Amino acid sequence: FFDGFVARILKVSSPLGKELDSLADLVTSGLVPGQVMYWLISYSAAHYGQTLHFFLPFAGYLITLASAYRLACFNLDTRQSDSFIGLPTPANALFIISLGLIVKQAVYLKAIPLWGTLLITLASCVLLNSNLRLLALKFKDFSIKNNLLKYLLLLISVVLLVLMRESAFPLIILAYILLSVVGNLKKEKS
Repeated sequence: FFDGFVARILKVSSPLGKELDSLADLVTSGLVPGQVMYWLISYSAAHYGQTLHFFLPFAGYLITLASAYRLACFNLDTRQSDSFIGLPTPANALFIISLGLIVKQAVYLKAIPLWGTLLITLASCVLLNSNLRLLALKFKDFSIKNNLLKYLLLLISVVLLVLMRESAFPLIILAYILLSVVGNLKKEKS
């Protein structure tokens, strides 16, 4: 988010910069959440005393592959200036990594059931490459009328962060998806 924001403010853009940005995103927002999910799958199985096939934790890296595909599609898609199509890789990474932190800290959740980790992996891969239009926090103006859902998302995010700190991120991402769906339904009606 911030790299694109700074590039827009400075009015600096190049094809090489775009490709390097995608490569950096693949590592930070693709490989890292894949590794975290690998750990979550392994940890969940151990926590619940389940025997795993050696290869099952590697399912977490499906997130890495789905992220790579999503980033490649994003670079070619010209329709994503006002909104995103599919869950942006940084939002997905924030969701997965914060789940890992929550489980590691064992404050709200000691472990996710194995079936839950696999379901989250599948949902992540599907959402990354779905045709679902999601809010982009890009403001053309600051009017409430044109940005109500964006302001609502920011308000929900601040409240959740104050109350739950880093444990709030999964709920913020879910609110982001839900508010985007509401926005899509609202656009269909008008």
